[in-house]
Amino acid sequence: MTSLPTFSDIEKAHERIRPFIHHTPVLTSKSINEIVGAELFFKCENLQKVGAFKFRGACNSVFALTEEQAKNGVCTHSSGNHAAALALAARMRGIPAYIVMPDNAPEIKKKAVAGYGAQITFCEPTLAARESTLKIVATQTGATEIHPYNYFNVICGQGTAAKELIEEIGLFDLVMAPVGGGGLLSGTALSSKALLPNVQVIAAEPAGADDAFRSFYSKTLLPSIAPKTMADGLLTSLGSLTFPLIMNNVDQIVTVSEEKIVEAMRMIWERMKIIIEPSSAVPLAAILENKVDVKGKKVGIILSGGNVDLGKLPF
Repeated sequence: MTSLPTFSDIEKAHERIRPFIHHTPVLTSKSINEIVGAELFFKCENLQKVGAFKFRGACNSVFALTEEQAKNGVCTHSSGNHAAALALAARMRGIPAYIVMPDNAPEIKKKAVAGYGAQITFCEPTLAARESTLKIVATQTGATEIHPYNYFNVICGQGTAAKELIEEIGLFDLVMAPVGGGGLLSGTALSSKALLPNVQVIAAEPAGADDAFRSFYSKTLLPSIAPKTMADGLLTSLGSLTFPLIMNNVDQIVTVSEEKIVEAMRMIWERMKIIIEPSSAVPLAAILENKVDVKGKKVGIILSGGNVDLGKLPF
């Protein structure tokens, strides 16, 4: 049985990555608070390095490696934010990064990963192709594989965002995060429950990619099959580490419509003047859709990232 991370692992991660990450701001919007009848505090990981919370987990994973483990570099398969995050963290440590990307990944993401100095290998856009190509790359290079979310040190790094949020603002009734593979949600739930034992941790997920919702309520790990949502950061299935952490520490998972994701994303752009990607808008969408009762409550929300293709805005 693989051991699961605890809050003390998140505290160690925070000490390790503090010199390298941005301590992102917490913003609030009077007009959004009036609309929803609650006090919402947004932890702006869209302003993190590489534009997403993923840098925390990648940075922790890279800097936790021993010299021996690190000498051949790191590798992963990712079409998005984790690829850029791992590439930058590896560059900061002065080791190579080998990234397997599907050939249909957005141009902007290919450019970002290459810009951080990673060596990219393209493959067919299927999970099987990604995994088999990564096996070959890992064998050829001897690089250490850093999974995007189902990896001990990635989860610990992601948990530092909620830790900062709670240390800065104090008491919350609810803490919310989006859920895809569950790395952010697992870490968020561990930090939240350790620092605020009575807090409710609630995750939101697109209705068109509701595998975490189904897994949570059936208490069985169910894969994501043909997910369909504009929230491209939330297409992955939960993993063997993230699923038990979520079952043990999360109170509720709700699903939201694509229409509400667009409405929430637009609301944050217009009223808070910050750029977020669709995945980030999912928790606010759950509030706007009345899936979560926030009336009169104090709510912390992790805004997961801001890497959006400006040529393909949904509004």
